[in-house]
Amino acid sequence: MAEFDLVAWEDPIVDNDALLREQLAVITRGCFEIIPEEDLIKKLKHSILNKKPLHVKLGLDPTAPDLHLGHTVVLHKLRQFQELGHHVTIIIGDFTGRIGDPTGKSETRKQLSEEEVLANAQTYREQLFKILDIDKTDVVFNSKWLSNLNFQQVIELAAKTTLARMLERDDFSKRFKENLPISVHELFYPLMQGYDSVALKADVELGGTDQKFNLLMGRTLQREFGQEPQVALMMPILEGLDGVQKMSKSLGNYIGINEPPREIYGKAMSISDDLLFRYLELATDLPLNEIRSLKTGYENGSLHPKDIKMRLAKKIVSMYHGVEAAQEAENEFINIFKNKDLPDVIPEYSAGYLLVNGQIWLPKLLFEAGLAVSTSDARRLILQGAVKIEGKKAEDPDAYIAPIDRMIIKVGKRKFVRILV
Repeated sequence: MAEFDLVAWEDPIVDNDALLREQLAVITRGCFEIIPEEDLIKKLKHSILNKKPLHVKLGLDPTAPDLHLGHTVVLHKLRQFQELGHHVTIIIGDFTGRIGDPTGKSETRKQLSEEEVLANAQTYREQLFKILDIDKTDVVFNSKWLSNLNFQQVIELAAKTTLARMLERDDFSKRFKENLPISVHELFYPLMQGYDSVALKADVELGGTDQKFNLLMGRTLQREFGQEPQVALMMPILEGLDGVQKMSKSLGNYIGINEPPREIYGKAMSISDDLLFRYLELATDLPLNEIRSLKTGYENGSLHPKDIKMRLAKKIVSMYHGVEAAQEAENEFINIFKNKDLPDVIPEYSAGYLLVNGQIWLPKLLFEAGLAVSTSDARRLILQGAVKIEGKKAEDPDAYIAPIDRMIIKVGKRKFVRILV
């Protein structure tokens, strides 16, 4: 979390000083980096003295519409800005999304069609307001200004930076050194994201630590267009359930905010002790003093890690599905894991159409039944000993089985499916 040394106010009003400190305490919670810190203080002072809210921006490319806890880290920070009275704008990158953010990519991304982008954008909008205040949020599409730029204006925009600057990006630099293709259109992505800040006259732009280059490009372009540069506020990247890699749906290490309550609760209970308090701080809105109290109990042994995880799991479920659903999920978890019962409701999957001569390849069954994200993932789960059929551990990742009607397959500690044939 960033540390600030506040200089003396030019205006010696005590209430304003207290308000500044209060806002800084909220805004800096969990932040990884703020560039530059002194500009944030300056902008907040001006906002308080003139009773003028800051214009805070977040850009989202609608390339992966299902939000998970990793996405919500920055969204919760936006909600905090809203609660402090500042103005929030979400930019849906329907124009930039057709290029795709090259951040972290080792190859050129497939360009999305306009139909795919708009469909994903609508899904985003439906999920955003599980966190943000709909009455205090503007949602705009960046095609509103980017599609109106003529070719001369695009050339003028490109002239405001250099190829050497672009190659400072880690992903471009690595690909260049490894002689991997870099398409020219990819170089325009950070320029377009930066131009979004110009179009909105943003005071603050939020993003993950992997967005640093793009956020700083916004500062550069605002300066070139005669605007006061925005503050770049970066939030940490939340590790997934594996405790190592960035949370990602493709890696299967995610907690989706639209997943069923029981699934969210069970996944949260699998978080490692090492990441427990990181999740509490970044993925929930629990007050810091409560988190500190839980950590003290953990460190002195008065609180068991499982009890703290249950607090975390219940909180996450309640944030996206409500208190009643969270209590039901907790009750079911207790029944399954403390009392060794089956869940009250087990999803059913009709697998008859998959059978060939009465048999099916087990990894394919697990994938089709929604117990694995791919057949490769299914094979990995079997090799890890995570798959049980009617209580017996499956061991062969290439096994063909003859399923019995209404047999129960369990994957991990919380996924159950009743197979119908």
